[in-house]
Amino acid sequence: MSPIKTSSSKELDIDYLIENLTLPEKISLLAGKDFWHTVPIPRLNIPSIRVSDGPNGIRGTKFFNSIPSNCFPCGTGLAATFNKDLLVEAGELMGKEAKMKGASVILGPTCNIVRSPLGGRSFESYSEDPLLSGHAAACIVKGIQNENVVACLKHFVCNDQEDDRKAVDTLLTDRAFREIYLKPFHIAIRDVNPKALMTSYNKVNGEHVSQSKEIIQDILRKEFNYNGALMSDWFGTYSTKAALDAGLNLEMPGPTRFRQAIQTLHAVQANQISQEVIDDNVRYVLRLVNEGLKAEIPDDVIESANEDPAAGELLRKVGDQSIVLLKNENNILPLSKIAVKGQEKVAIIGPNAKAAQDSGGGSASLAARYKITPWEGIKSKIEEGGNTVALEYALGAFLDRNLPDVGDILINEEGEKGIDARFYKHAPGYKGDRLLLETYKLSTSKVFLSDFKSDRLEPNDILFYADFTGNFIPDETAEYEFGASCLGTAQVFVDDVLVADNKTKQQKGDAFFLGMGTREERGSIFLEKGKSYNVRCEFGSAPTYTLEGGPVEAGGVYFGIRIKSTPEVEIKKAVEIAKTVDKVVIVAGLSKEWESEGFDRPDMEIPGYTNQLIDEITKVNSNVIVVNQSGSPVNFPWLDKVQALVHAWYGGNELGNTIADVLFGDYNPSGKLSVTFPKRLQDNPSYINFGSTNGQVWYGEDVFVGYRYYEKIDLEPLYPFGYGLSYTTFDFKDLVVKSIRDNVNIKVQVTNTGKVKGAEVVQVYIQPETPLVNRPVKELKDFAKVELEAGESKIVELNISIKEATSYWNSQKKSWQSDKGSYKILVGNSSSNISLEGKFITSKTLNWLGL
Repeated sequence: MSPIKTSSSKELDIDYLIENLTLPEKISLLAGKDFWHTVPIPRLNIPSIRVSDGPNGIRGTKFFNSIPSNCFPCGTGLAATFNKDLLVEAGELMGKEAKMKGASVILGPTCNIVRSPLGGRSFESYSEDPLLSGHAAACIVKGIQNENVVACLKHFVCNDQEDDRKAVDTLLTDRAFREIYLKPFHIAIRDVNPKALMTSYNKVNGEHVSQSKEIIQDILRKEFNYNGALMSDWFGTYSTKAALDAGLNLEMPGPTRFRQAIQTLHAVQANQISQEVIDDNVRYVLRLVNEGLKAEIPDDVIESANEDPAAGELLRKVGDQSIVLLKNENNILPLSKIAVKGQEKVAIIGPNAKAAQDSGGGSASLAARYKITPWEGIKSKIEEGGNTVALEYALGAFLDRNLPDVGDILINEEGEKGIDARFYKHAPGYKGDRLLLETYKLSTSKVFLSDFKSDRLEPNDILFYADFTGNFIPDETAEYEFGASCLGTAQVFVDDVLVADNKTKQQKGDAFFLGMGTREERGSIFLEKGKSYNVRCEFGSAPTYTLEGGPVEAGGVYFGIRIKSTPEVEIKKAVEIAKTVDKVVIVAGLSKEWESEGFDRPDMEIPGYTNQLIDEITKVNSNVIVVNQSGSPVNFPWLDKVQALVHAWYGGNELGNTIADVLFGDYNPSGKLSVTFPKRLQDNPSYINFGSTNGQVWYGEDVFVGYRYYEKIDLEPLYPFGYGLSYTTFDFKDLVVKSIRDNVNIKVQVTNTGKVKGAEVVQVYIQPETPLVNRPVKELKDFAKVELEAGESKIVELNISIKEATSYWNSQKKSWQSDKGSYKILVGNSSSNISLEGKFITSKTLNWLGL
């Protein structure tokens, strides 16, 4: 027999392979080959397949000098579109780009619950609501798998904070576990069957998920009938026998830490691990390989960027629909591109105005193929209008935790934006040939070298040096700060003068992924406007690190430049400009330095002096519009003083264009909040139970997460779940509710009663009239987005499973239960704005399991 089935030139015959693989070969298949690949077995024609990070876009196999990617809006932004069809399109684009990066598996989407505004990866997930999370994930997965690329849904399950993430024991009731945290995975598995799942780092009720038989075997495999592959999060395996017995099929990354050939073989021979367990896990890995082969990626594929203009058009469409208009007093928006009477002036102010906050930080971030800043997007709109509106700019406030990236400020040797990088075997000042290893043109001064390689170095040699150089031309005569943080050592020189020293005086800091690096060391120098200065950052790799507990990989360096100033000076400059203009647009919020994998936020505040900046500007100009960018809620203490508030999330490549589209009305905002914005952090249901306390976190709010809590205790939030304004108005009427066998059919007429085209989201909530257990006031059960011309009406029809819509988890019976009784259908355009009510009745109580 052949290991290749005759029905397909590439499909592996799994039964044949199970019979013919040696035990050491089988064991080798149960962990990755390296960071991004599975293990091949050439003897039996079993290929290696590639995986890639993918929640925000497909990075590919490289952190350092990676092939640029298209960056999508963050997860909470994607969910804010409330557009299932559009999310499928987004998933299809992800699938196409995965193949261009040679990846047949995308490590995403992420569908954990946004339990708290403080969660470091909240931006990467979709929603506080399990149904919206599940449908968003299902749509993205469907799109990815339409391209024959495997979607790896993550992180299964309860990975809802970063604090102590590999050790924390998540304690929660069985009911909350089922109704809230498992539900998004349940929905995606039921509807689209993602071909892979990734386990989370944390424990649930005393056991790491990656080795929990109860969660993996009893719930996932038996109840959910899931037949896809299960892989660990990176370095998220904690045992050999327990994880294999539970059914963690693939330990990632490789080479293995827990499934070494000699030790695992010995455990099998000693009957500590059964041969059947090995075979079962191998079978799932081979299924994953078969699924990966369907992408038909050539063995010799070279990673490439997707430069198709259609990709940018789709990203802009998704970004447009994600933006949420939260406030619009006196219809100050949309702005006009053309001055009505003479020349008008608009000031664009704020730390995010000329920065491209494309994504949050951590494994979701990537090198975006291009980025449009809000300033660039707005300026382009004004140019469309013939430049009759004059633009002014001021920074106003600093946001960067460290000095900003200067990849788009420095000029390389070719006279283009960028940095020249030269890698050497020997340190600067070496008497002799330093031995040039490699040269690169870089677009960033944030350089992570975990996967740097050179054929001129020995395989395990991670000691090398690099010079990063470029010319800097100041915009104004002033004193400028230069700084560097590193995993290794670094010094920054300006025209050969040492300005910043992170070599002879290092201190532990929080730079780099999971805070492994040094504190940023800064120095300053006076520079003249228009003069060209040579900037050189001399870097030594990880072995040169002078502190204890240094990194084991090659290391990296972040260096930056900023005019030296004080908050008071920058605010004063901005206020003086604000006095002279008709309207002020302030672009503020967070960045990947403040919202990232690896740490949770300490509070909901916008860091630095942004709030003071907005306060001062509102004193001198009454026409202030704020655009906020963050992946989760922040405080707006100045809200009553501004005319408009736009929430723009992290918007991917096209973020500046999408913000401008909404501000100027080229797109009528239709996004709805995928998370509740509380008035203060203390109002959030997780407030007293967030973060790790002695290795544990108690999900004390139970099933009352997000809007379920605010409604249950009748506490008004700042902005409710599902909320979002438009430049037009809509009317809901003629609700018809019919029970048809196992479904409830809902029809509602939606009319655009305003003067411009727009889109509205019909949100359907279910409310039990006489609940027998403590339940939320109502729960979202389906939604649909409808686009309407001015004056147009359409009938929106939804079919909802009665069993799904009415059930709660009965912990005593260990099953879902739908109680006999009367249920309200509540239809509106947010959780707090219900326009129509209907009713249906169930005639008997049902208990059920699984899908």
